[in-house]
Amino acid sequence: MASTAAPANGKIAAVSQTSRMFDRPLIMRPQPIIRILHGYFPARTVLLALSELLIMFAALIAATYVRFRQESTLLLFYENGWVRIAIVCVVCLLCLHYYDLYDSVILASGRAVFIRQVQVVGTTCIILAVVYYLYPSIQIRTGLFVPAVLFMGACLVGWRKLFSLVNSSPALADRTALLGAGPLALSLAKEINNRPELGFRFIGFVANDDESLPGLNGFSHLGDPEEIGDIVAGERIDRLIVAMGNRRGKLPVEQLLELKARGLLVEDGSEFYERLIGKIPLESLRPSQLVFGPGFFVTGALLFYKRVSSILLSLICLIPALPLMGLTALAIWFDSGAPVLFRQKRVGKGGEVFTLYKFRSMRIQGNGNANGNGKIQPAQDGDERCTRVGRWIRRLRIDELPQLYNVLRGDMHFVGPRPFMVEEEEQLSRQIPFYKYRWITKPGATGWAQIHRPYCATLEDNQDKLSYDLFYIKHMSVGLDLLILFQTVKILLWRRGAR
Repeated sequence: MASTAAPANGKIAAVSQTSRMFDRPLIMRPQPIIRILHGYFPARTVLLALSELLIMFAALIAATYVRFRQESTLLLFYENGWVRIAIVCVVCLLCLHYYDLYDSVILASGRAVFIRQVQVVGTTCIILAVVYYLYPSIQIRTGLFVPAVLFMGACLVGWRKLFSLVNSSPALADRTALLGAGPLALSLAKEINNRPELGFRFIGFVANDDESLPGLNGFSHLGDPEEIGDIVAGERIDRLIVAMGNRRGKLPVEQLLELKARGLLVEDGSEFYERLIGKIPLESLRPSQLVFGPGFFVTGALLFYKRVSSILLSLICLIPALPLMGLTALAIWFDSGAPVLFRQKRVGKGGEVFTLYKFRSMRIQGNGNANGNGKIQPAQDGDERCTRVGRWIRRLRIDELPQLYNVLRGDMHFVGPRPFMVEEEEQLSRQIPFYKYRWITKPGATGWAQIHRPYCATLEDNQDKLSYDLFYIKHMSVGLDLLILFQTVKILLWRRGAR
């Protein structure tokens, strides 16, 4: 029989040549960003929180056995010791969160982490003292409380130092490159460099010279897209993020497929941006993504949930707030007279206009509003238009309480994009692409953009705010609403973003 030889210059040879470019096999790595309640979190940060919870639990158990020895089993199994210890751990974990000890900026500073850990231990003791006074049945033994909490705090400090040391190891980070060098790629590069807890090590850009921006001068240019195979092999890239502005005719599809088959993680830049930052990149958003992509569709069941939950939440807040609202109304009356309430036209769902109610915090000008010339004047820090009472109620967010009536009436949801004035909305809709899509759903008293951004005063601020609003509309769900409410409590406690 005659033997049949494979073609020397065919596709099989090309694939073999590509395979030989690799000095080592590529290994599929786990995702460094995970989804919880429709929000995205760094996997290492979640691991840190879970490990600290286990360490706190183990430290309290160890302290119990050291302090009570033979009585420890009786204390843990017959006096609900496990439950009492779990309560201490949960309170401490919440304090760690509310002191921003899982935030990227704080994690980068060892001194700030240590100071806040000391504050966490003190705050935990104060909260538990109040809880034990109200519910003595859940209190841990008096002789155990102080040494156990101090030992738990010492364990947390030590574990944080060890975790920070391991987390900063380059060997445990994904070597990441960006295919493309436009605005989206530049935003991703800066974000990756500023957040080491994500587990990425940015190597550089793969892009043509004509695509590069001046702002990329501080980063490495690895080569052209046609050389992607050699670049991945030479730089030992683990993850490639495609962030090209114009992909038509420029994307090396066949090479990317071959690299992906060998284990290289190839990800879309826009989707990666959403998971990494929690907002939609407006600079790369296309109408086809809104039409054919997931999200941006509200079901009847979700609308029913939004309405019912908004009514329940507004009633839960309104009933205990009524005495405070009455005192606030009296304070405004005695300080600067009538009117007590401030009414303003805002844009709601579908562009419909409704009247928003707030406590008046500014002086009434000649034309009957807070903006003497009738133009839009966003509030500033130390705004001279604020009354004496107005400064306090704005700082404490008490001026927002009458909006609960708007929620009950159906003008707003409890959670949703923030409503703006009619003139401001018309102006922004002309200047910012896709702005009208934030009117798909009813506005809210709190929302995804409000917990991520401070007060918006410029066009750039509102562009960034829209990217958060569109992310919420795309991923709107019960879980995301719960996450927003949880974060809103934190913002109200620390009085962030108020003017």
